[in-house]
Amino acid sequence: MFVKLKNLGPGLLFAGAAIGVSHLVQSTRAGADFGLGLLWALLLVNLCKYPFFQFGPRYATATGESLLDGYNKLSKGVLATYYILNLATMFTIQTAVTIVTAGLASTLFGDFGTYNIGNKIISSTEIYTVIILIVCILLLLLGKYKLLDRLMKIIVITLTISTIIAVSVALYNSSEPLSFKQIIPSNSLEIGFLIAFMGWMPAPLDVSVWQSLWAIEKNENTNQYTPQSALFDFNIGYLSTIVIGIGFLLLGVLVMHHSGETFSNSASVFSQQLINMYTKNLGNWAYLIIGIAAFTTMFSTTLTTLDASPRVMAKTTTLLFKNVSKLNYTFWIVLLTLGTVFIFLFFASEMGLLIKVATILSFITAPFYAIINYILISSKHTPKEWQPSKKLHIFSWLGILFLIGFSIWYLTTL
Repeated sequence: MFVKLKNLGPGLLFAGAAIGVSHLVQSTRAGADFGLGLLWALLLVNLCKYPFFQFGPRYATATGESLLDGYNKLSKGVLATYYILNLATMFTIQTAVTIVTAGLASTLFGDFGTYNIGNKIISSTEIYTVIILIVCILLLLLGKYKLLDRLMKIIVITLTISTIIAVSVALYNSSEPLSFKQIIPSNSLEIGFLIAFMGWMPAPLDVSVWQSLWAIEKNENTNQYTPQSALFDFNIGYLSTIVIGIGFLLLGVLVMHHSGETFSNSASVFSQQLINMYTKNLGNWAYLIIGIAAFTTMFSTTLTTLDASPRVMAKTTTLLFKNVSKLNYTFWIVLLTLGTVFIFLFFASEMGLLIKVATILSFITAPFYAIINYILISSKHTPKEWQPSKKLHIFSWLGILFLIGFSIWYLTTL
């Protein structure tokens, strides 16, 4: 058991990447707008996505190579499709998570005010965006994977403890009985929110690729990251995302449901509303606890996303085009940082729209990742002993049908 606990890493990195916008923003809003009515959606989507996320560390530790290498073995077309999809979404996703993080930082650590540079007014949130990205890029370039691995253990533990404390006190202070009546959204706005909610719950399915690369990196650092320890690690991380997702859903119910509050699409205003509503309903003590929970949630997502997207783009570029040494991890992390700042400067006021577009796109592309992960783990490229069991095969088929069915349902209701 000690060896397994010592080898925790990529599973917690998965949790750090997953517990972000889907939990802090979408789960809280789901609780505020629907009560516990969308609990079924949270549990169902986590259940249906589970095997396809699990196939990432399973394949990586069983074969010694990432899912990207496996996609390349299946077909250059599969890898090229992944490359295009990732290139099309990585800037929007990074911007969306960084905007929320910067908004929280501005609320918690103080407002810098506004500055007029040329014809552009620079806000406090935009200044924090640049600061956060600089801190993250320095941590990743100087500390590399080892620092990320150690830091994420502290962040996820802090996040879990602060969230549990907040939920416990909110439950203790609440005099209203909880209603477990489940709701099936009916109008187009509600269906749109449902799909967005499930799109990043617990994370986009392409995060399975990230975890396969982190698993390879972990094994290179320890030489003890076996398939058994990888699955144990993953299950710990995955379970924590479900528990914290339910935690933020409950906080939305206990603190915001029936409050009549309308959330702003501005990052800084949304963050102030979020923290102020918790403080108003739970007491002044909640400012610190909720602030820590919210900021660590978003900072961990910003940090892991800024590491993972360049990591996968560098690897995919090498596999597709060979000998493109200049388009390495450093190139992609700098490009992603600059692209995030550029998008943010022009779309900062549209945080809600950015998140909605990114989450819906993630859900619509989920069947693609589910199918290719399933084909790869069931193919000759995976050792027989680590291919799915009969039960896991059936579980995977049901998951694929669910993801395809819901995507078709959403597209036909537009």
